[in-house]
Amino acid sequence: MPADVAILCAATASIALAHTLMGPDHYLPFVAMARAGGWSRARVSWVTALCGLGHVVSSVVLGGIGVALALSLTSLAALESLRAEIAAWGLILFGAFYAAWGLRAALRGVSHSHWHLHAGAGLHHHEHAHHSDHLHLHEAPHEAPHQASREAGRNANRRESFGVWALLTIFVLGPCEPLIPLLMYPAATGSPGRMALVVAVFTAVTIATMLAAVLLALAGLGRFTALPLRRYGHAIAGAIVCSCGLLIVLGGL
Repeated sequence: MPADVAILCAATASIALAHTLMGPDHYLPFVAMARAGGWSRARVSWVTALCGLGHVVSSVVLGGIGVALALSLTSLAALESLRAEIAAWGLILFGAFYAAWGLRAALRGVSHSHWHLHAGAGLHHHEHAHHSDHLHLHEAPHEAPHQASREAGRNANRRESFGVWALLTIFVLGPCEPLIPLLMYPAATGSPGRMALVVAVFTAVTIATMLAAVLLALAGLGRFTALPLRRYGHAIAGAIVCSCGLLIVLGGL
């Protein structure tokens, strides 16, 4: 491998690593949502990898268009800045919505009891929580509890799917600011092969770093059960996602 190509690859890998680690939005939302939702290692891995791929590919497409149209680096940087602001506000709004839903679900989960009078059975009470859809049966068909359970499962799957698609959309909108300047150098030298190499190295390092950060954080959190706060897991996750967006807007991360 020529020395200049090796230097380009090393620089690309270093920049991708620093860019990912310095942006908590690249891993904290996945850690928070996976922890709150009880995601499996496989699920959190493919969601993280998919979002990372969308994050990089969107900037590759924009950079490729810029190179093809001979746009200036200043123009592309301005467009990336706009995308960053849109993505940050997307995180803020999604996080706030998720936190509000999680808090509502947690408050519904407070246990309480009801008294019921049944003909021939007297007065009795039962305790339950409204954390999920509640069904209290009196002479109901045997199939009804199973139908309610299946419906609750479908609702949970729909909520999780919405969260995944929302994150993917936000990450596609979010820019990889360092990637476009990296692409401009091989473009200026008329080397499509080096451009492809830059994209491949940046993509691989970004996704690998995101996966490593997410899985290591989840492994560390697995040591702490925090039972009193478990009910508020989704609300806390939403607050963390929202905070990532605020850090970008207010802190320029």
